[in-house]
Formats: sequence, structure tokens, C-alpha cells
Amino acid sequence: MCSFILNGILWTLAIYGFVEIIKTIIGVNTYNFKNSDGIYLALAVKNQEENIENFLRSLIFKILYGKENEVKEIRVIDLNSEDGTLQILKKMENDNELVKVVDGRDFLNWARSLENK
Repeated sequence: MCSFILNGILWTLAIYGFVEIIKTIIGVNTYNFKNSDGIYLALAVKNQEENIENFLRSLIFKILYGKENEVKEIRVIDLNSEDGTLQILKKMENDNELVKVVDGRDFLNWARSLENK
């Protein structure tokens, strides 16, 4: 009886794994970003002095060394932070070419220009 239950669990996991492989293959072939300009991330922040550097560094690491190679740019919109967030963002912008720091109006103008392309 124990062998029957164990075999049932193993077969269920094997079928589940097979279905996940098929879904991945279909997803890779269906959602192809090669014909697009890429993906642009927009990140709005306000008063995140303690968290923003670690968050951005981990995001950049995932983009550069992970599977997210379609990401072309990270636009960080500062919403009038009153702490040292803007200084940290400017430093990160100088350190990494993926990061662009803008204010709200500049971001809206940039987004509208992308719509018109």
C-alpha cells in the first residue's frame, strides 16, 4: 500500500514537471521581445533613503546577470523626497548606465514621447 501511494506521488510530480516544461517552451516562443525596443522599468520613490540603494543594486544585479536581459533602462522618479534619497539616486545614476533619475514632469514627457513612436 505504501509503495502504491509513493508511486502515485512520484507520477503526479513527474506529470506536473512535464506540464511546466511545456508551458515554459510555449511561453518562450509566444512572448518574444526581439522585435521590440525592450522593457523600460519605471520606479517611483519618495523618502526611501534607507532602502533604495539595496533595492536598486539587487535589481541591477538581476538584470545584468540574470534572465531579464530585455530591460533597457530603469527610470527612477523622485517624488520630492525630503531625505537623502535623491543624492543616493544621483550617485547610482553616475555609477550605472541603466539608472536614469527624473522628476515627475520629465517622466511624463518621456512616457508621452514613447507613445508617439
